[in-house]
Amino acid sequence: MITIGTPWLWTGFAVFVVAALVVDFVVLKKEGAHRVGIREAAVWSAVWVVLSLAFAAVLWWWLARTVGREAADARTIEFLTGYLIEKALAIDNVFVFLTIFAYFSLPSEFRKRALMIGIVAAIVLRAAMIFGGAILIERFDWILYVFGALLVLTGIKMWRSVGQASSLDDNAALKLMRRVTKVSPGHDGERFFTSRGGVRMVTPLLLVVVLIGVTDVVFAVDSIPAIFAITTDPFVVLTSNVFAVLGLRAMFFLLADMADRFHLLPYGLAVILVFVGAKMLTAGVFHIAPLMSLAVILAILATTIFVSMRLRPAAAS
Repeated sequence: MITIGTPWLWTGFAVFVVAALVVDFVVLKKEGAHRVGIREAAVWSAVWVVLSLAFAAVLWWWLARTVGREAADARTIEFLTGYLIEKALAIDNVFVFLTIFAYFSLPSEFRKRALMIGIVAAIVLRAAMIFGGAILIERFDWILYVFGALLVLTGIKMWRSVGQASSLDDNAALKLMRRVTKVSPGHDGERFFTSRGGVRMVTPLLLVVVLIGVTDVVFAVDSIPAIFAITTDPFVVLTSNVFAVLGLRAMFFLLADMADRFHLLPYGLAVILVFVGAKMLTAGVFHIAPLMSLAVILAILATTIFVSMRLRPAAAS
């Protein structure tokens, strides 16, 4: 498959991700279970955004030296566009995670651990999906049109489902877990397994982690094709995905208490999916430059956020 990812780039990126996760787990263990405040979440969110932009700068510098400035400009814009798309769509994950935590009455101090483990699983699963998608595109280029149609349909479905109450009662993964194992009626600290009356059981925390992973895979089915609409280079697709996912935990705690203030954001995300899907479907007729795509996506997000903050939710008015 065609990619800018040299062995050095792949190795450097892999080392960074592993180091970041190790540091995160060390900090998590040192701090122990605690409620993450807005200040801590804001600091870590800023750290991940800065690291993502720093990676984009290093990527541009490396490519400018090795393959020329034109290619460096193009690939860096593709990375930033993919990162922005994934970051925007990840906001929708926040609303679903809130539903999962509320459903299992998960205490605030345990949510950090659940999200951290879920993020590791998400990175592994997304990497497999991205490489699988890249192989399919290389062998069957018409599959891009399938991805495009999927994105348009998903965008329309998302628009129509805004405001509808969601429930986990009919979740297939949750039903399967409850069928194959015994679940304790309550939490046991940060443990995944516990014993009640001499019977070994899984705790609700393990179900939370599994559902976070399943939820992320479902969202990835939409978000990964959206980035393939920007670029088919697996290195750019994977790196933009992973950087967005690494900052998801901090973003959750930053936005969790402000979810209602972004009540119109799902409409903006739906429009973005339709736009990206239409871009894929019309690629043979119209060419939209990556910089133009980035500008359109930024404009949609900015407009949706601005209007959300100006207009109160109907239920609150």
